Amino acid sequence: MALKFEIIPVTPFQQNCSLVWCDETMQAALVDPGGESSRLLERVSAHGVQLTQILLTHAHIDHAGAAGQLSEDKGLPIIGPHEGDQFWIDGLADQSRMFQFPEAKPFTPSRWLHQGDQVSVGDETLDVLHCPGHTPGHVVFHHQDQGLLFVGDVLFQGSIGRTDFPQGDHATLIEAIKTKLLVLQDSVKFVPGHGPMSTIGSERLTNPFLQG
Repeated sequence: MALKFEIIPVTPFQQNCSLVWCDETMQAALVDPGGESSRLLERVSAHGVQLTQILLTHAHIDHAGAAGQLSEDKGLPIIGPHEGDQFWIDGLADQSRMFQFPEAKPFTPSRWLHQGDQVSVGDETLDVLHCPGHTPGHVVFHHQDQGLLFVGDVLFQGSIGRTDFPQGDHATLIEAIKTKLLVLQDSVKFVPGHGPMSTIGSERLTNPFLQG
């Protein structure tokens, strides 16, 4: 048994939406469907998996823009983020206009997530890490068995998430990275919200924002 995934960049921001599925049950989730829902559903169909839920790391438009419509159209629960991002969800329509995205359908998550929670995709389990700083309600999904993280906009190859948005905080983000992510093994791989995958060990050694 394993958790399989495909990274599908969407929106003009090239946000990494991830289609994840359990290869035993073929049940699947979309992590951060920011847009281009028809393309995402094409990939679901191509893999022959059953889409059962939407997982959100945080509620910025490029990560959550298609969540409400997909949820309504397909009857899917939206899981996450932490309720600290409620104000970002409330402002999705404003975000749509500001960044010239298609109008985002408002939604209420079926379940808010907190540090220590778990989410199941088929027979596979993801641990939830609350990593605020980029947004106050940002969460990370950790598949321990495979040493795999879906980190949203917390950490990137050679960089970290922006903290100049409302309720962002640089010190809080660095603290979250150091206490929640850098405590993991060097071999742990992560899918960031934008750009290429990397490993915790590589970022520990070379990321200029994490030195000292």
